[in-house]
Amino acid sequence: MVPLSLWTEVSIADNLMMKYQYILDRLPYKSSFRFVDEISFLDPDKVIGHYTLKADAFFYADHFPGNPVTPGAILTEIMAQIGLVVLGISLLEGVQEPGAPIFPLLTSADVSFLKMVLPGQKVTVISNKVYFRFNKLKCRVGMQDEAGEPIARGVFAGMIIKNRI
Repeated sequence: MVPLSLWTEVSIADNLMMKYQYILDRLPYKSSFRFVDEISFLDPDKVIGHYTLKADAFFYADHFPGNPVTPGAILTEIMAQIGLVVLGISLLEGVQEPGAPIFPLLTSADVSFLKMVLPGQKVTVISNKVYFRFNKLKCRVGMQDEAGEPIARGVFAGMIIKNRI
């Protein structure tokens, strides 16, 4: 017989994994532009997610030939997808009809880059909600490498709308 405490821990872990997978499935990006591999923490005020940059990603061939470096625009997109879109989908859960399409719009980003990111590197994004009202979300977002060294940080704001403009 399985002890009740173990059953509860397994049930909680299973429920979290199902919630994380539900949110990952709702991301409105195709494989070449989806920059979220996993969610390791999520609550109404914070999200932690991870992405490993693929060595054969489309942008490395031309940025910079023979010495590829991840473009800042891609790092910004990774931070926005994890820090705003994942958290926004979670905050809209129960407010929006299940399965309804979502269209995230980045409205502002103020980002400082501290280190470069190379092909194959895994990054972690940590986002803390500043506010969420009228479907507008503002967060303080940081990106770090596997050693916990900061790569980038900034303040992001965006909206998640039900219908395309």
